[in-house]
Amino acid sequence: MKNLSRTTGFFLIAFTTVFALLSPFSQSSAAPVLTIDSDKQFDFAKRCFSSEEYFRAIDEYKRFIYFFPEDKRVGNAMYEIGMSYFKAGHFKNAINSFEAIIDKYEDTDLSIKAYFMISKCHIHLNESGPAVICLNNLITITKDIDVKDEAYYEIGWIYLEKALWEKARINFAKISTQNKNKYQLKRLSKELDRTKLIDRKNPKIAGLLSIMPGAGFLYCERYRDALIAFLLNAGLMYAAYESFDDDNYALGGVITLVEVGFYAGNFYGAITSAHKYNRSKTDQFIDKLKQNTRINLTGSNNQKSIILSFQYSF
Repeated sequence: MKNLSRTTGFFLIAFTTVFALLSPFSQSSAAPVLTIDSDKQFDFAKRCFSSEEYFRAIDEYKRFIYFFPEDKRVGNAMYEIGMSYFKAGHFKNAINSFEAIIDKYEDTDLSIKAYFMISKCHIHLNESGPAVICLNNLITITKDIDVKDEAYYEIGWIYLEKALWEKARINFAKISTQNKNKYQLKRLSKELDRTKLIDRKNPKIAGLLSIMPGAGFLYCERYRDALIAFLLNAGLMYAAYESFDDDNYALGGVITLVEVGFYAGNFYGAITSAHKYNRSKTDQFIDKLKQNTRINLTGSNNQKSIILSFQYSF
């Protein structure tokens, strides 16, 4: 027992000595403790966004929300996540992010901004219907006249860019009297009156003229296509005639079959050209209208604070 006691005592002394010797080394070799500061984290996420590192910004804003869920800037972080997806061209993810803001911050300036951004996302996805529905929902729930007017203005432009002139007029007319000057509605209405002056080609006339190959293209001011259509069809007709005249019926039949295809294509091409011509002229009118009368609305953190900018092209 005496030997066992001595052995145990020796072991304890040795263990204590080794621990005491190693303790300074373990403390000095320990990694420094990292602390996350809310201000630094939020500012870093903003810098990532500013430098167009949008996906990194998303991760940093999400990290901010995770570590500081009670911070008053969580809503802004959620909005910036949506904006990061929007800037990166991931519009469906952006919509999901903005919808989360609407669910959490209902009837706030932040949710109002989210509604407008959801509408813009749908426009980029070529979904004008959902874009209009989103803005109409906003009009229904808000009591702010300025917000309603901005929504009517945006809906009007959605219809205008689809060349739905009357629907555009109806929504512009819903803007309150107090904001009509702000949105330059008198100038816009005057410009819309010029839609009747847009140069157009009648597809039916283009088709009828195509009885003479190339004449339909000529009517649509596609002179090169008109010349090619005329020469190609005339050449095939002459070749078919010569083949039949030489009693080469097999070759004549093949050439005639090919010519029928080109002749039918001459009709289709002319009618399509008329539609393309009309669309081109309409797009030119809309682009000019945007340059002359479109007001860019840039919402700040307070939706009621709006930056207006417009230009007029002569």
